[in-house]
Amino acid sequence: MFRPAPPAVLAPIATVRQIPSWSELREVVQFRRPRLGRTRRRLERSHSIRDLREAARRTTPRAVFDYVDGAAEEEITAARNVAAYRRITFRPDALRSVASPDSSIILLGQRIAMPLMFAPTGYTRMMHHHGEAAVASVAQHVGVPYALSTMGSTSIEDVRAAAPGGDLWFQLYLTANRRLNEELLARAEAAGYSTVLLTVDTTVSGMRLRDVLNGLTIPPTLTARTALNMSRFPTWWFNKLTTGGMTFASLDGIPGKPTPGEVANMLFDPGLNLESLTWLRRRWRGNLLVKGVTTPASAREILEHGADGVVVSNHGGRQLDRSAATLDVLPAIRAAVGLEATVLIDGGVLHGQDIVAARALGADAVMIGRAYLYGLMAGGQGGVLRAFEILAEGYQRSMQLLGVRRSEDLSDRHVAFASHAAGDYPHVSV
Repeated sequence: MFRPAPPAVLAPIATVRQIPSWSELREVVQFRRPRLGRTRRRLERSHSIRDLREAARRTTPRAVFDYVDGAAEEEITAARNVAAYRRITFRPDALRSVASPDSSIILLGQRIAMPLMFAPTGYTRMMHHHGEAAVASVAQHVGVPYALSTMGSTSIEDVRAAAPGGDLWFQLYLTANRRLNEELLARAEAAGYSTVLLTVDTTVSGMRLRDVLNGLTIPPTLTARTALNMSRFPTWWFNKLTTGGMTFASLDGIPGKPTPGEVANMLFDPGLNLESLTWLRRRWRGNLLVKGVTTPASAREILEHGADGVVVSNHGGRQLDRSAATLDVLPAIRAAVGLEATVLIDGGVLHGQDIVAARALGADAVMIGRAYLYGLMAGGQGGVLRAFEILAEGYQRSMQLLGVRRSEDLSDRHVAFASHAAGDYPHVSV
């Protein structure tokens, strides 16, 4: 019977020690220079959108944070949007040169820095007094479009003044008031806005329970608890009280001076239909996209009525809860409209890898909303820029790790989209 030889006894390693010189230490240890300014330090410590979200939560009244962070009903759709991106598996190409990466794309005839744009958000100056002007100026600085909401708190003209050379889009709520529609479109034309986004998923307002509980309705009816929480943020209050009132700025000139509640009811038009789109196509000579599409049949119908493309969107889960995640329906919508139509997507985009996945599955570009609003709440204009930097760096890094040098070369062969069982959407936080 074979018996292994007993193991040899290893000789101990002789360790020679020496005291390192300062020059040697300096090569391996770099101390960060102290930064002046609380906001600057906060943003430098943020390395993800999750970090910006946490910073926003600490620096903004709860009702305002919840307005951005929350969604409709049980918030199932908002969670689905995020969870869909978590089910993506990447399939990298080996031995591909990714030197000199090119993140840019052509969108509606214009070259932009990467497949991303800043989505329209209402009442943005409520989140931070820099408001829409900050987002537009950052968009111009980095070379991507920005869309101003009809319900924005900065006017069409003032946003153009903040970004005189930027590619500005105007998000339109068509109302039953034809004169108001004409006026808004004429002002957008005069200010050089290139594209109109017709939003079609707000025929009535969704039920956002966090806002109701906080009293952040239109007009606001704040609870005592909400007012007490807001009192803990004196800087936010000071900025709000000293930088002008909160209004739907582009609608300030409506005859009769309707209340904010009356204006909001005017913008949610249950009579919106395909004939409305036909009228808008005749009236608007620039690019026209329809935002709020989640089915292939609707996408085809919209293009047949003259739109240049669609935005696959469920309003970030803020309108109809229990609707499909936008990433889930994206491939079918792209197949339905063909390769020539413009297809954008929003909802759940919180990482550069999400942009890679959306682009690979058929989107020309993504629209971000919550991601940059977290940055805005955390640090104003600088926070918006930090949100873009986080997403842009993550996008380019992930593209290169996939073996892809150019955005234009991403395709569905680079992703595997796992199937899911019905209801297989755990609540996923940011």
